[in-house]
Amino acid sequence: MKTEALFMLLGAQGIVISFMCYFFYLVLTTPPKPEPDSYSENDDIER
Repeated sequence: MKTEALFMLLGAQGIVISFMCYFFYLVLTTPPKPEPDSYSENDDIER
């Protein structure tokens, strides 16, 4: 394999891995959205 091809391969894989790690970090650190309690709207008795 030529040196240029090896650098291109490693550069492309490095960019893809960097983006993957960044978005995986975002998924793990983003707090969940508060969702409304749908069951409270269906209750007959107010609490």
